[in-house]
Amino acid sequence: MPFPPTHPALAKALGAQGYLEPTPVQEAVLAAEPNRDLLVSAQTGSGKTVAFGLAAATPLLGDAERFERAQAPLFLAIAPTRELAMQVSRELTWLYAAAGARVVTCVGGMDARQEQRALAAGAHIVVGTPGRLRDHIERNNLDLTALKVVVLDEADEMLDMGFREDLEEILDSTPAGRRTFLFSATIAKDIAALAKRYQKDAVRIDTIRRDEAHGDIEYRAVRVAPNEIENAVVNLLRYFESPGSLIFCATRERVRHLYGSLRERGFAVVQLSGELSQKERSDALQSLRDGHARACIATDVAARGLDLPELGLVIHADLPTNTAGLLHRSGRTGRAGRKGVSVVIVPYTKRRPAERLFATANLDVEWSGPPLAEEIRAKDQVRMLEDPLLNEEPSPEELELAERLLADRSPQTVAAALIRLHRSRLPAPEDMFDDVRDRTPDTRPQRGERPERGPRLETGPRIEHGAGGDAHWFRLPVGRSKNADPKWLVPLICRLGHVTKKDIGVIRIFDHETKFEISGEAQPRFLEAIKSASDAGEIRINPASAPGAAPPSRADRGLGPRPPGGPGAPRGPRPGGPRADGPRPPYKPGGPRSDGPPRKGPPKGKRKPN
Repeated sequence: MPFPPTHPALAKALGAQGYLEPTPVQEAVLAAEPNRDLLVSAQTGSGKTVAFGLAAATPLLGDAERFERAQAPLFLAIAPTRELAMQVSRELTWLYAAAGARVVTCVGGMDARQEQRALAAGAHIVVGTPGRLRDHIERNNLDLTALKVVVLDEADEMLDMGFREDLEEILDSTPAGRRTFLFSATIAKDIAALAKRYQKDAVRIDTIRRDEAHGDIEYRAVRVAPNEIENAVVNLLRYFESPGSLIFCATRERVRHLYGSLRERGFAVVQLSGELSQKERSDALQSLRDGHARACIATDVAARGLDLPELGLVIHADLPTNTAGLLHRSGRTGRAGRKGVSVVIVPYTKRRPAERLFATANLDVEWSGPPLAEEIRAKDQVRMLEDPLLNEEPSPEELELAERLLADRSPQTVAAALIRLHRSRLPAPEDMFDDVRDRTPDTRPQRGERPERGPRLETGPRIEHGAGGDAHWFRLPVGRSKNADPKWLVPLICRLGHVTKKDIGVIRIFDHETKFEISGEAQPRFLEAIKSASDAGEIRINPASAPGAAPPSRADRGLGPRPPGGPGAPRGPRPGGPRADGPRPPYKPGGPRSDGPPRKGPPKGKRKPN
């Protein structure tokens, strides 16, 4: 359906931007009763900014064609992050350009004095983050007395980030007769309490279907060995070849490590994390918008509110912690009617938590192994044969050069050179292992069934230990219940322990743990390496006894003698010395004791008859 009638200046701006029909949230907001507050729950990427921009037109402009001279701001929009605030500012700038609006942005990390001068010069619309706006209010740089509309965009995120006090101070500084638009992905108790306090007779609009996932996003889960997550990211980027990709990591350290690894492989990537300066963040985002970078690696906090063009792929390098995180990350793609893919990389050891996460989110997820190198090369061939460059009309100069090339070379030689040139620009895919026997939910024991007991063993080849002596046993807290398999356990042990395959002996896999041998020659450096890996948060490897043997001694585990007085310390003689009266005589029920008068009454343990 076409856009409902709106202010002429805004209608002109919508047409110039190619808006032909409203999104569901825009349609619902425009259909709401006029002069009412709005409490809206909507997904990210649903056109919220244009929606509240259109809803604000009537109280801001009325019947006037253009704004009068800018003085105190009439419209205040509050967003949780710098990036989202700048995005909102850009959207409102083009939407209200024909109406002569002056828009000022106030966000942390930018020059506060420059913002102060812009506010002093007058503004119709102010967009900012809670902390910076509160700072300007306290310094008397921002006058809210003439405010007609306040918008809280992604209010749930602002409360999660600890901005409640800032929001309350800002809203307490606004006129009582203002209109308040509150937009949030979910209307939880804290959001409802905020709305009850600062809104009057608000219209509740819910455009989110709770029983279905985002229709424009395809969800996939890729099972990998725990030590091949990085290789899986490489192959996913190569397989999909999206113009824009966003890769989520759990920590800043993971972002830095993956950024360096992908750069080393030849990918055009940028990184976003909280430790970067505002200029570095702005440059990174501009590289994505310009197409100079094809992928961005970010933490959850750094990626809040990002709206990147042509973002067709989201990769979860680390499993999201909850359903909200999964949906918020994935919502960066599949925006504005475009299709997107969200891929969750699931190590074998985290299969069950991932399944619970997908079930809670009510997502229909396609499970598969990682894209293999031969599959990527096959797609490369198809992409090359369908490259638009092969179908473009050549210029006269290009035809002349082509004839010179073919004068001394065969067409096959020229074509082969073209293929090599095409492949040289692409990072090489990684050779990966996919365990097709990966367990599915249908193979789990049903309620009431007894699982198979006892160890289920998988024995590797026995190695010939060198001069270093006998083999030493170690254990990993990963077993059959988490799809343990030597094909990915051996590379994991080699990486964490700084050993090679020849240093590993027998591997025995049980239901909930795996035991393996390390040669005596490699044991000292193995112990040192696994301690460092454990301190860095990697999977913990501990010394262990051989299957069926006694636990290892403190010396075998690299520990010194136990301090005196602790558990297991040798005991001294009992207080009072040895018994002086010799061995205890045999007990005779009811008979006299050898060391005193006869016992009166029934023997101990017996009762008198009633």
